[in-house]
Amino acid sequence: MEGHDPTSDIKTERRYYGRFKTTVRRFIFFSTVLVVTTASSLWLADLFYRDGYHKVNGILLGIFIILNGLLTLGSLHAVFGAIDMLLGRRQAVRITKLADGMDGPLSRRFAVVMPIYNEDSHKICARIEAIYRSIEATGHLESFDFFILSDTRDLDLWVLEETAWTNLCRNLDAFGRIYYRRRKKNENRKAGNIGDFVRTWGGGYEGMVVLDADSLMDGADILKMARVMEAHPRLGILQTPPKLIRGNSIFTRLQQFAMRLYGPLFIRGLNFWQLGGGSYWGHNALIRLKPFSDYCELPDLPGKEPFGGKILSHDFVEAALMVSQGWEVWLAWDIEGTYEEAPPTLVDHLIRDRRWCQGNLQHMWLIFARNLPFSVRMHLFMGIMAYLGSPVWFLFLLTGTWLAWERANSDLSALPFESFVERWLHIGRGEQSIILTIFVFTLLFLPKILAVTGAILVPRIRRSFGGFFPLVTGLTVETVVSILLAPCIMASHTMMVVSIFLGRAVGWGNQNRETDGTAWADAFRVHLFPTVLGIAWSFVAFKISPTFAAWMSPILLGLVLSIPVSVITSRTRYGKALRRSNILATPEEIDTPSVILLADAAKSSYDPALDSSAEHRQGVVAAIVDPYVNGVHVSLLEFSELTPAGEALAERCLSEGPAALSKNEMSELMYLAPAMLHMHRSVWLRSTEGIHSVWTQALESYRRRLDSHTTEA
Repeated sequence: MEGHDPTSDIKTERRYYGRFKTTVRRFIFFSTVLVVTTASSLWLADLFYRDGYHKVNGILLGIFIILNGLLTLGSLHAVFGAIDMLLGRRQAVRITKLADGMDGPLSRRFAVVMPIYNEDSHKICARIEAIYRSIEATGHLESFDFFILSDTRDLDLWVLEETAWTNLCRNLDAFGRIYYRRRKKNENRKAGNIGDFVRTWGGGYEGMVVLDADSLMDGADILKMARVMEAHPRLGILQTPPKLIRGNSIFTRLQQFAMRLYGPLFIRGLNFWQLGGGSYWGHNALIRLKPFSDYCELPDLPGKEPFGGKILSHDFVEAALMVSQGWEVWLAWDIEGTYEEAPPTLVDHLIRDRRWCQGNLQHMWLIFARNLPFSVRMHLFMGIMAYLGSPVWFLFLLTGTWLAWERANSDLSALPFESFVERWLHIGRGEQSIILTIFVFTLLFLPKILAVTGAILVPRIRRSFGGFFPLVTGLTVETVVSILLAPCIMASHTMMVVSIFLGRAVGWGNQNRETDGTAWADAFRVHLFPTVLGIAWSFVAFKISPTFAAWMSPILLGLVLSIPVSVITSRTRYGKALRRSNILATPEEIDTPSVILLADAAKSSYDPALDSSAEHRQGVVAAIVDPYVNGVHVSLLEFSELTPAGEALAERCLSEGPAALSKNEMSELMYLAPAMLHMHRSVWLRSTEGIHSVWTQALESYRRRLDSHTTEA
């Protein structure tokens, strides 16, 4: 209807948390950030006033205001989170309260979607199987369908995905409930993959649970999320806070320990002010499909990559569009059964960060866009500063070194008059510097102090981390190693930001989820710049004075030791040794949740009768030679006629082997069902002289398997 506002209906629905109370909470939180930042910045300005004008002071003060603001913002999330916890569960704002006491059947249907890109098909099927069985245990499986959405470009992995999915469906009797589809063209990466699902199948479902390839979620929690969405018509996205699991290297164990120990404070603090104006983190979330389809189509940004073109970090923008149209986006902080895995090494972590960095910096186009609510701008700002913060820290340390160098060589003394703080509080200049330094370090370590204090005082939490001594030892290890890692990450992020500003765009690679360590050569190549920087900086620091070098030592040591720290923290044998002593243990390791056990035990995607990973007949070769694999592959293709061009391509593949075809030619051939059938018949019926040796080897492999089964029988 012309002139009709499609959002008007939803805007008449009652908000879960009132607008006035929301404004009060945000005013309290951000005015506290502003007061603390302003007070400490004025204090530093007063100290500079005492020393007299210096050309570096203005720059240093400006940088300090930015960094201190970011530090205060982060620490106050933990402080408000701690206050929220102390007030108790009843006083906390909890959207999932809407599902309390509900036990009837769902009235709407929901989809569980897992977009994948060149992943291990058996592992993603194991996660789907675990979630499937977990929902089945609730007795509400009939309300859910599952979709494996493949953007896989590796043709062998494509075939492996098909056979793994078929075995999974056969063993779970889940044909018609677990679906698999591969996109022919992976336009717009993951966002395009999800968008294709929404346009093709989205109309049949009220909402979709979006997973990553390494996601795992408990069925009862998914059911609860669906109930919340049914109970609150204004809910657009329900995001859960996933916990990191399955960490084997020291690097991943540090991450999952820190996130598990400190994360709840930040999550509660975040929920304190964002309320219904939350954000979407791209996975482990439930999204209402109709508004997502109506409003979350992502526009291309002006210009070319890295700042223009397709939006890489789509999730923040999709949440922003949802909130700007009046839909609520909530963080379900009390959903426990939500998990993901982390990159196994520092090098893999930085490779992933390169993509996230470019995506978040693209948001600079959007942060000042019209009609965006305050909470949306704050989320975009925090995402941008998560990466811009590193070059600002780097500049701060460089400027501080410059100032120290100037002072060491100027022979100037402080001006002989009092600062304002000295006059009013009777605190000398030296004491003021120490107090201000302690204040900054307190802000830095306050979340750790609050989290560990809470964990030690609450027996249930203390036991969940293995007890007092493993908890404190883990905290010590995590703090020391994190201090060593931080300078290298700062330098690497700075290089990322600089390279992006210089116009270097990032590609879309598959994520490495498992490895047994970084090779020394790889670590040398990746961390050469931080190492050289650290050595040069150490020389300058000692030239200024040994005292200054001692102050800078945590930064300088982290830079100089980048390569060995990166290699040692990547080794799984050291991580597993810590695990055996319960050092850096998490509650999920001490008392493993049922859905993780289900995923560990899941084997439904394995079946020797339908296997495309045997020697000499893997992937593409199996799809042509093996009758079962060929049957599965062809059954998933659309009907087509065999054209002369397709037949010629198939004949070339038969005579010259698949390696003679380009990737695009082979991909095109695999989409032609009559060509795949023609090649299958040919390799079995033609003489060995008429086909390439790769097919005869595959036939021999298949015959050996049949013979072994006959002998066993």
